[in-house]
Amino acid sequence: MIKLLLADDQDILTQGLKLILGAEEDIEIVGIANNGKKAYELCRIRKPDVVLMDIQMPEVNGVEATAMITKEFPHIKIIVLTTFNDDEYIYDALKNGASGYMLKDTSPEEILKAVRTVYNGGALIQSEVAVKVIDKFSQLAKETVDKHIEPKAELLTDREIEVCRLIAEGRNNKEIANELFLSQGTVKNHITKVLLKLDLRDRTQLAIFTIKNEL
Repeated sequence: MIKLLLADDQDILTQGLKLILGAEEDIEIVGIANNGKKAYELCRIRKPDVVLMDIQMPEVNGVEATAMITKEFPHIKIIVLTTFNDDEYIYDALKNGASGYMLKDTSPEEILKAVRTVYNGGALIQSEVAVKVIDKFSQLAKETVDKHIEPKAELLTDREIEVCRLIAEGRNNKEIANELFLSQGTVKNHITKVLLKLDLRDRTQLAIFTIKNEL
């Protein structure tokens, strides 16, 4: 059972999502928050597996709440769900540990797919959003090309780079294992070693590192 927390200050939206998503046999809605501070507090009490997080909320916004939650509860996956197709919001949310970023006009079926994907260890960024993420990283790369080179990327083996590329595509461990003809345990070991080599917290940061360094 996937324990899901909804965080949005629009009651109509949260009630609609609760009705639709909560009807699924494998999903339990464990709480609703109307601001980022309450979302953070409910994570401590209800211990959700996944949070659907709005960006624009009072008191504490979604980006700040994402940073607070992922720092204290690194096992909780966060999908940013918003009307704001803005590259700064996207970049900041992912940088702070979000596992996915989707627009609010996304169909319920796609939202359900995203929840299950991140719950199973994947990352998900919609194609139109991914374009903005890549553009942002390209811009940052141009600004820092003479100032900062990532030497840690040279520590990776060819196999580890293959795993990184698939993670950047949003694949989960099972999909990576099938693609590379490996066991899921071997894939998990590769990811653990890569995170240690690169001093990264999770696979979302690894996906960002992969795109930024054009692995």
